[in-house]
Amino acid sequence: MRALKYILGIGVALIIVLAAIFYLEVHITEPDISAEAELNEQEVTQINPNHYQIGANQLLKNDKGIWEMYLEGGAYERGEAFGALGYKLMKEKETAFIGEIKNRIPSESYLNFLKVLVGWVNRDLDEYVPEEQLLEIYGSSQSMADSFDFVGPKFHRSLSYHAAHDIGHALQNMNLVGCTSFASWGNKSEGNKLLIGRNFDFYFGENFAQDKIIAFYRPDNGYQFMSVTWAGFSGVVSGMNEKGLTVTLNSAKSDIPTKGKTPVSLIARQILQYASTIQEAYDIADSFDSFVAETFLIGSKADGKVGLIEKSTGKTDLYLSEGEEMVVTNHFQGKALLDDPLNQEYVREEVSTYRYQRVEQLIDSLAPLNPNKIATILRDKKGLDDKDIGLGNEKAINQLIAHHSVIFSPDDMVAWVSCAPYQLGDYLAYDLKEIFAEKQPLVQSSGYADTLSLPADPFLATPAYQKFAFFAKTRDRIQHYLFAGKGEPLTNEEVSAFEKSNENSFLTYYYLGDYFKSREEWQKAKHYYEIGLTKEIARKSERKHMEEGLSVCTEHLNP
Repeated sequence: MRALKYILGIGVALIIVLAAIFYLEVHITEPDISAEAELNEQEVTQINPNHYQIGANQLLKNDKGIWEMYLEGGAYERGEAFGALGYKLMKEKETAFIGEIKNRIPSESYLNFLKVLVGWVNRDLDEYVPEEQLLEIYGSSQSMADSFDFVGPKFHRSLSYHAAHDIGHALQNMNLVGCTSFASWGNKSEGNKLLIGRNFDFYFGENFAQDKIIAFYRPDNGYQFMSVTWAGFSGVVSGMNEKGLTVTLNSAKSDIPTKGKTPVSLIARQILQYASTIQEAYDIADSFDSFVAETFLIGSKADGKVGLIEKSTGKTDLYLSEGEEMVVTNHFQGKALLDDPLNQEYVREEVSTYRYQRVEQLIDSLAPLNPNKIATILRDKKGLDDKDIGLGNEKAINQLIAHHSVIFSPDDMVAWVSCAPYQLGDYLAYDLKEIFAEKQPLVQSSGYADTLSLPADPFLATPAYQKFAFFAKTRDRIQHYLFAGKGEPLTNEEVSAFEKSNENSFLTYYYLGDYFKSREEWQKAKHYYEIGLTKEIARKSERKHMEEGLSVCTEHLNP
């Protein structure tokens, strides 16, 4: 059942918060901060209702609703400033995590099982994280809310959060969706410039997607860089450094890990802070044992192109395009890992290859690309040949779930970051040449350049978007009802409205089929499964699920 797998996937990822209490307390050692500079004697100054400062470090909320942060200094100093400035945001994020656990996993016995399972996976996690990163994470953890200390010590909780990305991607086996990235250069781009676009489709519920942070780092060691992140998260999933090197993460098919290694976001952080070329990025990635399988799309101003680092738990490979573009969805492409059994299993699901082909199709039709055209591709909600496959389909580039979407121009040193919701709001432009050159950016005002920013998707102002918003809310309600058995049943009017809200999507009928089957209303369930099977279905496993559901209904109707 897709809804059950989806919720279990989110639940297991979220359960990291609770899972490692015993094992982490026994095995994880807090770093020695005796030699570190502390900020304890400095207080956070509130400059205005949405602007805070501690020392030279800043946190402000711009007029588009996105938080911007500037951090400098040594590792512990940066971390402590991150925590002190983002205290309220960290508490809200942790509240959302704990709340999601309570909503999604009502079974105490299952909860306890997961605590032991993931706790065992996360044993000795600190041994695989660089000391500098441990110090930064430890510094920010000191400002975590006391109200969640019943879950575990603050540092242990924070370190576990940094592995949540990995667990969530490992549970792609349970049909969590994946990300899309692509790049163009040479004749494929206007002015022969290197351009990169990506959607970060990592969904932890609506609350998780709120209050994203664009962080600008000036560390004592390594390069300055920017990263799109969230409160308390020192890892990197999307970012660019002062040398024009970019990093974006895309998950790959992976077994659920049996032993925690280095979280991939912390590998990406090491690359962004210390690499200036594709080869340097590869050497850093190859030096770590990863938690799960992952791909790192590396854009390089110095190299004038991108390279794809493909990493399993046992191999690291560098894949280079023979042309002037590269598309990355969620399957390995290089010779070293192409034939990996898990990769081939995922390829057979066809969802990743379908999305890959759609990106190629749009690049071919729109090239030479520029930032506006890349935004058009990232916002595309259709299937191959412009087919209407409904909204929220995993085969679409824009699945309307993205935490954030970014566009990078390393040659111009400009990064565009999407505003909520999803990748539909404005793409705010950040001129990194200016920001990195300032001694204390964000002191006076927001860092984004209004004249370079890209406008919101017109879809956002249409009735179709409002219908999708209803669909998403009702979908979540059905999922909660199916898993937890809680909530009011849908009225006939709500069922009808849900059908009309996304009538070309197989998901509409998938969820309604599961909903009515759970209520043993076999005729209605059969009706919806039959309609769903006529639509463009994302995965073969989802088609099989509906076929099996239809068979159960038929058996009950014709005993």
